[in-house]
Amino acid sequence: MKLHYGPLSSNSRKVTILAALLGIELERRIVDLRRPEDRAAMLAINPNGKVPVLEDGDFVLWESTAILHYLCDKTPGGERYFPKELRARAEVNRWLSWGLAHWSVAIGGITYERLWKKFVTGQDADPAQLALHEAAFHRFARVLDAHLAGRAYVAGDTLTIADIALGTALDQAGPARLPLEPYAAVRAWLGRLQSLEAWKTT
Repeated sequence: MKLHYGPLSSNSRKVTILAALLGIELERRIVDLRRPEDRAAMLAINPNGKVPVLEDGDFVLWESTAILHYLCDKTPGGERYFPKELRARAEVNRWLSWGLAHWSVAIGGITYERLWKKFVTGQDADPAQLALHEAAFHRFARVLDAHLAGRAYVAGDTLTIADIALGTALDQAGPARLPLEPYAAVRAWLGRLQSLEAWKTT
């Protein structure tokens, strides 16, 4: 299998972490979307022009969450991270959906304003936009923090792809100055993720 990915992309990192956990050897192709030739190559296989994209023979799959599902379902032992039992799988899917709809949107807004906006547009962060995104971040960080109180991982006592997806959204937490200080349970959970060998090696 071949993975087209960006080293600074948290969505790409979801896939590389899971591949490491499952022992999957991926042929990796680094994509630099600043280069016109790389953008053209990505548009040829993903109409969104984004990473990651997985190629498995003649099957081309984009969207990182779909790739996580596919790798777990295809690989022996994948049910450890994406359980097959109906309610356990629904719980993982609940948090994956929450992450896409709320968590990553709030974090992405802060990260864009603080880290990428100057690079992309030449403009400084907009204080009004930052305030909106930080308010959203606090709203959803409170939800996650309360849920994680007394739990090791978001879907119970074992690591799942929901943890990988929600945790990698925090990859730029330091440089983006995400306001994590009030959320002790979130910080403890993130520390558990960061201690994983698959997390370190990717």
